[in-house]
Amino acid sequence: MHAFDVLGDPVRRRILELLREGELAAGDLARVVGDEFGIGQPAVSMQLRVLRDAGFAEVRPEGRRRLYALRPDRLREVDAWLEQFRGTWEQRLDALGTELRRGRRDR
Repeated sequence: MHAFDVLGDPVRRRILELLREGELAAGDLARVVGDEFGIGQPAVSMQLRVLRDAGFAEVRPEGRRRLYALRPDRLREVDAWLEQFRGTWEQRLDALGTELRRGRRDR
């Protein structure tokens, strides 16, 4: 699965946001994401597997629990691909900022 297909899903993006803070147990992720999106533990587990298989998350067993962590190397690959486009939108944002400042002066 392509990285943007993985990141295109709001449930998977939310899981990555939660993992950004540090390692979390699958049960904790299922509770938070399940409550926010109205999905059950099996659906959250499926999304965790997609993230793991795509290289965005890793899992390690700790007794009966499964702890998930973010794999930043995969996100760096996405960022590197986006870098080729960054100049395009930064120029436009700079131009927008200039126009906004001009508008304030004109008032």
